[in-house]
Amino acid sequence: MENVQQKVTEMLVQKLGIESSQIKPSANFVRDLGIDSLDYIELIMEFEQTFDIRIPDTEGEQLRTVGQAVELIERKITETRVA
Repeated sequence: MENVQQKVTEMLVQKLGIESSQIKPSANFVRDLGIDSLDYIELIMEFEQTFDIRIPDTEGEQLRTVGQAVELIERKITETRVA
């Protein structure tokens, strides 16, 4: 689901005002991208709204990298389609 990676990258570029080249799957939200706790919560909410999914707090709290977020979103999209 390449479009999930692309959409997440676009969201981060808009929210953080950083270059898309900085957003790699291994990029850590806090350490590499400088996201604070409020940005993080807003980002999770934006993921839910954009992709029409629900990310429980317990799962959202475990996300550390862009790649982990993309994998979780893809899994939630698949679960939603199957259900």
